[in-house]
Amino acid sequence: MQDPNEDTEWNDVLRAKGIIGPKQKEAEITEDQIQALMDDAIKRKTALESERKPIDDMDLDELDELEDSEDEAVLEQYRQRRIAEMRAVAEKSKFGSVIEISGQDYVNEVTKAGEGIWVVLHLYANGVPLCALLHHHMQQLAVRFPQTKFVRSVATTCIPNFPEKNLPTIFIYHEGALRKQFIGPLELRGEKLTLDELEFMLGQAGAVPTEIKEDPRPQIRDKLLADLEDKSSEFF
Repeated sequence: MQDPNEDTEWNDVLRAKGIIGPKQKEAEITEDQIQALMDDAIKRKTALESERKPIDDMDLDELDELEDSEDEAVLEQYRQRRIAEMRAVAEKSKFGSVIEISGQDYVNEVTKAGEGIWVVLHLYANGVPLCALLHHHMQQLAVRFPQTKFVRSVATTCIPNFPEKNLPTIFIYHEGALRKQFIGPLELRGEKLTLDELEFMLGQAGAVPTEIKEDPRPQIRDKLLADLEDKSSEFF
């Protein structure tokens, strides 16, 4: 069908004879409408940016998707930084188990473990129940925190004549320097030591990046109060 608003000689003749009406004027856009459109666009952009994940939290695939709408040079800088961070974590996440060492391995495995490496050394003796419990907990923590090097050794192979009363003992090293030590059952909380408690203790020393920030073991004062409440309830 012929468009009556089209600019053709035929339409001009039809208009002159009154067969079709005059050409309709295109609607004009006012300055207020333009401003309203701009304001709406800004609001939409702000909303999208607020919903979008921060660049620092994006993985490499998400950065690739964002590349079309952002400055490539800036994104490349972020990408290279993330790659470097991922490589650093991967290089440190190379342990994941408890390593058995002898006295001859001590220097290479502990004091020369490497830059940025935390080492948790467990000195033990066979037949000591708390040593067995500690080893069980350390096996689980080694898997959870593969950036930390967990090792153990029969105490007397590292330190001749090491007193058995001091077992188990944990030494914590960072870049070859001794940072913390737990010597004997009392400091290691006895045979009721839980996995979370050990993780908390190692985290407080800096050896593992734990999320446990408060001691999982109830404080002695809280326990005494609970015991008193139990006893007082017997009289009512």
